[in-house]
Amino acid sequence: MKIVESASYARAGLLGNPSDGYYGKTIAVIVKNYSAKVVLYEWPELEIMLSRQDRCQFNRIEELVEDVQLNGLYGGLRLIKAAIKVFAEYCQNQGIKLPRQNFSLRYETNVPRQVGMAGSSAIITAVFRAMMRFYEVDISRPELANLVLAVETKEIGIAAGLQDRVCQAYEGLVYMDFNRPHFEAHGHGVYEALDPALLPPLFLAHQRDLSQISGVYHSNLRERWERGDSEVREAMEVFARLAEEGRESLLRRDYETLARLIDQNFNTRATLVKLDPANVKMVELARKYGLCAKYAGSGGSIVGICQHDDVYDELQQAFEDIGCTVVRPLIV
Repeated sequence: MKIVESASYARAGLLGNPSDGYYGKTIAVIVKNYSAKVVLYEWPELEIMLSRQDRCQFNRIEELVEDVQLNGLYGGLRLIKAAIKVFAEYCQNQGIKLPRQNFSLRYETNVPRQVGMAGSSAIITAVFRAMMRFYEVDISRPELANLVLAVETKEIGIAAGLQDRVCQAYEGLVYMDFNRPHFEAHGHGVYEALDPALLPPLFLAHQRDLSQISGVYHSNLRERWERGDSEVREAMEVFARLAEEGRESLLRRDYETLARLIDQNFNTRATLVKLDPANVKMVELARKYGLCAKYAGSGGSIVGICQHDDVYDELQQAFEDIGCTVVRPLIV
């Protein structure tokens, strides 16, 4: 019996986000502390096994309410079905004839939900990787990122950019340049895998309670961008410049400058929209300990530099007191 396994991981936007959907530049890192895993094995019918995210049995009505708040009305099932559909359509469009070989699919994920760590795209990427191995289909990393984005934006209607999907396709530490001429000419940006050893020690903190779903934030920016809002247009240029300067700082191992850029990234974001006070509190708490910090994604998690273990230990306790988890991101 043919059995394949695959995984994809959470990610943290280090600099530049959220300019990836606006022809900007970003730097992101994989966070292997959290993953989505998929197992495919031969089966007479094509079958998707429901995970805890897709549960339909509850002990009380409050449990159902909590589940819908966390996982939405469809859990991960719509992600799985949409990913399989897009994979099959891609193969058809490329003239790749898939064998008549059905499978049973199981998946699980521990990526924190709705805290801006790319949990949905991690599931989709893991499904694509499993399908690629099961059917022995090669898809380039830039194309894989595009397909995962298409699942979310075209099939499901989630407002999203390419940063998460590129980072999950390449893994490690990735610098991304989405400049418009190159993107329109080639269908993807310029992606550069950097050596994770260039990074200083990082910390990542995330809420354990629900945060606002990422699509809400991105939708507001998209509307303002499309109507030519000068504040948004100028901010996107700033985000792109911060990512570009951040890449140079990493190559020089100039962590003092890198920390300043991370702080500036958050400060610029704060000028665009009214931020969730709970998320702002996380950044302010990190800064209280003399650390740089910014959103790791759309809200609910933050990332920054923490080079000293004694400060990190204090930080863990401080965030625990406000209901948040702190980890050292595992990148390699």
